[in-house]
Amino acid sequence: MPQITTNYHSLQQQLEGLNAEEKYLITLLSNTSALLNDNIPEINWLGFYLIEDNQLILGPFQGRPACTPIQLGKGVCGTSAEKDITQRIDDVHAFPGHIACDARSQSELVIPMHRDGKVIGLLDIDAPIKNRFSKEDQEGLEAIMAVLEKQIAKTVK
Repeated sequence: MPQITTNYHSLQQQLEGLNAEEKYLITLLSNTSALLNDNIPEINWLGFYLIEDNQLILGPFQGRPACTPIQLGKGVCGTSAEKDITQRIDDVHAFPGHIACDARSQSELVIPMHRDGKVIGLLDIDAPIKNRFSKEDQEGLEAIMAVLEKQIAKTVK
């Protein structure tokens, strides 16, 4: 399979401009999901989950209907949120306790999202091919999440 590349630096700049004056979290996450979905190839779902009542609930997303709620510590997303770690999974079917929302998904990248140093949710991206996400994808998307977290800090609570 040829290397899939995405210009994450350009996406960071677009994100900064797109959300520069945004003060509402849901609008911020909605536009961010649309921007990323339009610019990251070979994915079949991209969206945000937010922590509410000690579980993950579905936030703004692009793709087919998704699983909600997800208990903290369960599946790729719940584990990422509970442990505050990025999860780059090359084969979701090999992940113990994987929650299959879409049978087409083969690999997944999940990055926690913070406000005031606390995990408030996460970015979840699924792909219909195994081994979709590289270390460069992870680093690029973690940098985008850092930009997003700065924008989140300015939103209405």
